Amino acid sequence: MLNFIGKDQVSNLEVEYRKLNRIYGDSDNRIIHADNLLALKSLIPMYCGEIKLIYIDPPYNTGNEGWIYNDNAKDPNLARWISQVVGNAKLDRHDKWLCMMYPRLRLMHELLSEDGSLWISIDDDEVDYLKVICDEIFDRKNFVAHIIWEKKYAPQNDARWLSDNHDFILVYAKDKSRWRPNPLPRTSEMDSRYKNPDNDPRGVWKSTDLSSRGSRFQFAIQSPTGKIFYPPEGRQWAFEKSRLDELLKDNRIWFGKTGNRAPALKSFLSEVKQGSVAKTIWTREEVGDNQEAKQEIKRFNFDEVFTTPKPTRLIKRILQLASNRDSIVLDSFAGSGTTAQAVIELNREDSGSRKFILIESMDYCESITAERIRRIGGDFSFYELED
Repeated sequence: MLNFIGKDQVSNLEVEYRKLNRIYGDSDNRIIHADNLLALKSLIPMYCGEIKLIYIDPPYNTGNEGWIYNDNAKDPNLARWISQVVGNAKLDRHDKWLCMMYPRLRLMHELLSEDGSLWISIDDDEVDYLKVICDEIFDRKNFVAHIIWEKKYAPQNDARWLSDNHDFILVYAKDKSRWRPNPLPRTSEMDSRYKNPDNDPRGVWKSTDLSSRGSRFQFAIQSPTGKIFYPPEGRQWAFEKSRLDELLKDNRIWFGKTGNRAPALKSFLSEVKQGSVAKTIWTREEVGDNQEAKQEIKRFNFDEVFTTPKPTRLIKRILQLASNRDSIVLDSFAGSGTTAQAVIELNREDSGSRKFILIESMDYCESITAERIRRIGGDFSFYELED
């Protein structure tokens, strides 16, 4: 459990409920211009336990962002909020960041469905603190993974110590016993490893190791040419002899084109799982990087500069893993609207009907966040909180 100045106050905070006021639009997709603490609370009556996926990219607390809850707390809105909630206690920048995040994470926990998950982009500055408060709010047993995302390629030559080329994505399930990630679609590169050198009528296959370290099956296998094979030193056959005889009879053991190679098991593409398990390291080639994200925003000719934007491909990867075709997806630090674009694009690709809810407190919510979705042909309703 992590203690920080202001924790007692924010953990017991009763967030004011204010009703959402629809400004325009008649879509189930929502873009909300409001402080995300109040906006999250406003969603509870309709969406409590209904959100399948929450992705957030909160400010990284590096000490130099110009956001409403900035680290030096010179913004009058933050100063006022801290004064009202915490009082006159002296907080450092980590205290302030944690005071900002804690009540928001509690509301996100309420909004998630029992089979839902939370994905948080974060860097080294707060990842350890964030992990501890998420363990407290979501329960440590529901922690899923730290994903490492390669956010840039070139080294940062002006780095004072080491070049920071990755960020983390922290993943929690609402209930890990009920949540499972979807398999990722198979790639053409994966399928290209399968061949059919013996024209097997069951289709293309690849050879896999017939030995293992965890079994006790030690016996001779004779190839069609009469050559005798034993398991490699320190290993055993993966199957007992009766099972090996069945596999031989079914033409599932491969001895090479000449029949003199060590036996291997034939694994048919038609029988493998039609998807792949996601790894915890995501490269820029797979899911894009910050530079790709900046180029995406640049195409819209927006004047606003986003220092750490996320590429659409990154969010689509998360959607593929953690949403169904009819899921509701929430992003309460919406920024330029990448999450909504990823939802729209993935719906077009797989004929899905996912819905998005974006929350953004900054003034560019209408001119950038909503405008981006408008320009790519997405439909949405725009909301503000009633006074």
